[in-house]
Amino acid sequence: MVLDIIVKHTNDGCTAEIPSLNGCESWAHDEDTVIIKILELASFYLKTDVKKFKIDKARNSQNRSTYKLVFYKSG
Repeated sequence: MVLDIIVKHTNDGCTAEIPSLNGCESWAHDEDTVIIKILELASFYLKTDVKKFKIDKARNSQNRSTYKLVFYKSG
């Protein structure tokens, strides 16, 4: 399964969301921290161990980065 993670940079930090998971959003002061937090939240939503996730940066613009979250959901 492949899901998009959208990270938006603002004046007071970064927000991250996974649009295909309703309500899966997070905020932090920097991009690295918001990625960690959104992966933990996605792990909860998908009932999958965060260690099974692979993440790849797909696109980058001035205020927005898009990542691909890749994982295999078993069972």
